[in-house]
Amino acid sequence: MARLDTIRKQIRANYLPDEGEALARLIKLADLSDKDRKAISARATELVRAVRSSSDPRLMEVFLSAYGLSTKEGVALMCLAEALLRVPDAETMDDLIRDKIAPHDWSAHSGSSSSIFVNASTWALMLTGRVLDEGEGSIERTLRSMVRRLGEPVIRTAVAAAMREMGEQFVLGRTIAEALKRGKSMLDKGYLYSYDMLGEAARTEADALRYLKAYTDAIAALKPHAKGDDIRRNPGISVKLSAIHPRYEVSQRETMLPVMSERLLSLALAAKDARMGLNIDAEEADRLDLSLDVIERVLSDERLAGWDGFGVVVQAYGPRCAFAIDWLYELAKKLDRRIMIRLVKGAYWDTEIKRAQTLGLPGYPVFTRKTNTDVSYMACARKLLGYTDRIYPQFATHNAHTVAAVLSMAPDRDCFELQRLHGMGEQLHEAVRKAEGTRTRIYAPVGAHSDLLAYLVRRLLENGANSSFVHQLTDEDVAPEDIARDPLAVAAAQGPATNPNIVRPSAIFGGNRRNAQGWDITDLTTLGAIESGRARFSDQNEWAAKPMTNAAGQGAEKPVINPARPADTVGKVREAGPKQVAGAVKAAVAAQPAWAKMPVAKRAAVLTKAADLYEKHADEFFALATREAGKTLADGIAEVREAVDFLRYYAAEAANVETGTDARGVIVCISPWNFPLAIFTGQVAAALVTGNAVIAKPAEQTPLIAARAVELLREAGVPDDVLQLLPGDGPSVGGPLTADPRIAGVCFTGSTEVAKIIEKQLAETAAPDAMLIAETGGLNAMIVDSTALPEQAVRDVLASAFQSAGQRCSALRILYVQEDVEKKVLEMLKGAMEELNIGDPWEIATDVGPVIDEEAQSSIKAYCDAMEKAGKLVARLDAPKDGRFVAPHVFRVRGIEDMEREVFGPVLHVASFKADEIDKVISAVNIKGYGLTFGLHTRIEGRVQHFVDGVHAGNIYVNRNQIGAVVGSQPFGGEGLSGTGPKAGGPHYLRRFRKEVAGQADQAFATAQPVALKVVQDHLKIAGAKAWAERQDRVAILRKHLRGKASSAITAAAAMDFGPVDLPGPTGEANTLSLHPRGIALCLGPDAETLLAQTVQALAAGCAVLAVGANASSALNALTGKGLPLSVVDGGFDPEQLEKIGVDVVAFAGDEANMRALRRALAARKGAIVPLISETIYPAAYAHERAVCVDTTAAGGNASLLAAA
Repeated sequence: MARLDTIRKQIRANYLPDEGEALARLIKLADLSDKDRKAISARATELVRAVRSSSDPRLMEVFLSAYGLSTKEGVALMCLAEALLRVPDAETMDDLIRDKIAPHDWSAHSGSSSSIFVNASTWALMLTGRVLDEGEGSIERTLRSMVRRLGEPVIRTAVAAAMREMGEQFVLGRTIAEALKRGKSMLDKGYLYSYDMLGEAARTEADALRYLKAYTDAIAALKPHAKGDDIRRNPGISVKLSAIHPRYEVSQRETMLPVMSERLLSLALAAKDARMGLNIDAEEADRLDLSLDVIERVLSDERLAGWDGFGVVVQAYGPRCAFAIDWLYELAKKLDRRIMIRLVKGAYWDTEIKRAQTLGLPGYPVFTRKTNTDVSYMACARKLLGYTDRIYPQFATHNAHTVAAVLSMAPDRDCFELQRLHGMGEQLHEAVRKAEGTRTRIYAPVGAHSDLLAYLVRRLLENGANSSFVHQLTDEDVAPEDIARDPLAVAAAQGPATNPNIVRPSAIFGGNRRNAQGWDITDLTTLGAIESGRARFSDQNEWAAKPMTNAAGQGAEKPVINPARPADTVGKVREAGPKQVAGAVKAAVAAQPAWAKMPVAKRAAVLTKAADLYEKHADEFFALATREAGKTLADGIAEVREAVDFLRYYAAEAANVETGTDARGVIVCISPWNFPLAIFTGQVAAALVTGNAVIAKPAEQTPLIAARAVELLREAGVPDDVLQLLPGDGPSVGGPLTADPRIAGVCFTGSTEVAKIIEKQLAETAAPDAMLIAETGGLNAMIVDSTALPEQAVRDVLASAFQSAGQRCSALRILYVQEDVEKKVLEMLKGAMEELNIGDPWEIATDVGPVIDEEAQSSIKAYCDAMEKAGKLVARLDAPKDGRFVAPHVFRVRGIEDMEREVFGPVLHVASFKADEIDKVISAVNIKGYGLTFGLHTRIEGRVQHFVDGVHAGNIYVNRNQIGAVVGSQPFGGEGLSGTGPKAGGPHYLRRFRKEVAGQADQAFATAQPVALKVVQDHLKIAGAKAWAERQDRVAILRKHLRGKASSAITAAAAMDFGPVDLPGPTGEANTLSLHPRGIALCLGPDAETLLAQTVQALAAGCAVLAVGANASSALNALTGKGLPLSVVDGGFDPEQLEKIGVDVVAFAGDEANMRALRRALAARKGAIVPLISETIYPAAYAHERAVCVDTTAAGGNASLLAAA
């Protein structure tokens, strides 16, 4: 037992090792002399020549050669194959085919293959692409269009048939009976089979039981065919553990292990009875430890004694592979068993790279170079061949060099077997079998074509990259010697062991800033360290928050309660009193100028130091996030990382906004309880680094974590009077703060209603150019069409709607599902919901914690009760009675129009739509006026752009969840009723905390008579606005018309990148930011020069413009009559008209009295906050930002990353 424990510790210690050290260890383990290596390469070269000179390669190998993943056509085919066969409705199927085939250059591949079928496929795809690509317009095109419409069923049938043909290259049969029949010819030749039942990981218990039955039935069907006494010569079956339990996760270890072990044991006993082998498939790296627990439990059962068929798959791309082999050997020895171990290269490489980058891990759980994996395979093969007293090695490979190495190292030909995938590597394995008499087993997937998709795409990805052996084997331009090169020689010559094309997770944002430190809570070593670190704070109640100001006059003291356990007092808070508010503002006003004069690099350094302090005190923050705010550990980690990202991002960006601007003065930051550290820190950091003093009012429910953050910010170097904390509620602290005429702006995150109150207050008492940044809530929607993979969609719906108990501004509130797949998606959603754990968030197994307080709980429960009484309930769970828990609910609605308000909790609404109603859904979502997040699950790329252009939402997420925006990758913030912009964590945010250097116009409106309301309304009917907004050459057109006028404005506008701009982030994700016109801009000057500058910037942003001024026609003479969306009115403007006209942004850079009148009139309007631009040059203010995040791996993998290996 001690030996097993020692090796287990080695396995855990080598989860994220130094790649160079790991490689050196494996080179030593491979133990091959120069003579051996030369002989292996020579033999491998001979094998390559033998394969090339043999009969035609398999169809799929030729297909991959013609359509490798280095071609757009290859990637399009992969995406089409992944989705087409599951789409039930003809309309969406046609859209998908058009999307994947029409845009590509199939003619480039015609005639390039030696295979008649591949050339025929190319011509079919080329013709299909041509037909689908024809536009309308001429008689000829109209005729073609008729052919296209008449031909769609034919095209659909042909393409679906081609996809099935492609699938059949990899799937042996839809059932075991069919597979046995199709495999008979290979069995007669002497080949053996291991059967794999296709399917995704189980999302529900029903899925898991269905897969378990499929495995059980398969073993029963194979039993009559397992006739030999030697189990090595009988058929085998491969089992995926994630298929037989819906929560195969470290967090669910305690409840999962007994159930999983019982299910696997039942299969193992059946396999033993059938005299056949059963292999446990390897899965993602974070499940290795769990799989070893399951294996030990099952293999230890005495009923399996005497059976040599228990098998385990290990993956050579993982640095722990050799240690896992040692552990399995020691386990077999301890239990007196013989087991099988299948060695593979590894199937989830791109997934592991992306996950490590996303989580900010210190390294990778896989090798970053393909060569290093090849070396690891050879070393692990050496180890396995030394353990044949207990282990029967099974070497799964299509690589000639790997095969030659195994043959060289093996003492005989009976102690191991080779394996290949059905449809791949046939000539290589046949050549070796004939020459060496080796035993070869074919790994053969069995299942319906619709279950093939994920498997097929993995194979296409692994073998379609230019660097893959299979791809190179059919490419006659690659010399046999190059294909058969020695990995040890390549490793010695490659320089650093790590792949220079794959940056470390800490460096994914480039040289400007370090990625926030991550904690992988699936890694038991990391989890143990967190648990011991936060244990010190598990029952502490010494935390205290108080007004952090030198001003006197504090208010009452109150306890801070744990929402999950109301009997747990977390700490206490002393709230600020009214006198303290006034005193704090006075101190801030006095301290701000010196802080603003400090060089920006020094202010940035303070933030960077604070980021390091946050990470140093992470355990305390984790504990506070859970006990004060009710967050799970995973949410607490994300909170700390986001706060750290804000600090580093704003520190890196600060210098970009200094030129030509000044700090504003004293900024009031009012933050919410749902992100009490991240949003609090983001607001404060942005205001500080731009030279402002800050008075922070945290949410009254979460003052403790805010107080701790302020302590660390001050420790990092922020002067006390420059950053003050005033805990308290809205009426006693927030109200007096926002009403103080000395403040220069408010940064607010909270409800739309409170944002409007603050807007009105600022309009009355603050300087008329005072800043207001408001980030408010939303009625966030997601659309799932029939091309989406239900398992992925359901995973993302659960996270988006119920993570953090639905208490995120970005949370999913309404799910639209295409009616053709509605039944399947909702059944899976209900089943997956039942697997969620609701309870104390301190427990690692908890998925859904409490809502924040009793008031929230009562409000959400009342809504749910009313909806249930109205007969709208689709599904709900039970919640614990003690604590502020609300169970997740799902309700049926006709659409978003049925939703009157945002319910800020774990409540999801669902509606269905027909395939041709997508634009109606977009319109309904937009009409509601919110615009924060929007989710889309589709495989039709054209739809993505359609939604980006059509949906008025600040953050759009495609084929992933719609929560968890990452600073710098997905700048966060909405439009309309969801916020004012600019986006937090984006390139335009910091500029808002500064203003133009003093000296702009201070003129009143000219004394012209105000224009009548009817005239203004008539002039707001501006033609050509949509077409203008869509133009990419707006600045060039304006520059041509202006002929040197308004040079500052046009220069500033030209410097704006309207996008889409690529933003950094983890691999496998495309993040872009684009600027979209706010709508109609009302430009009011007041003088001619200012009016022209405003109009130029508004037009450059794509806005339609109504310009009103005493001499507006003269001022804008260069732009009128040029077909621009510009309406000009000579005269004055009455601010009171703003309540009656539809404008989206107002620009005025004149005197304070008129500016205040405009501000008051805008604040009096109902609906969204309309910004007043008081600066002459500020082009970004005329635009909305929209961030789009696409999971580019959703169709199965990351082609570009695999090509870089």
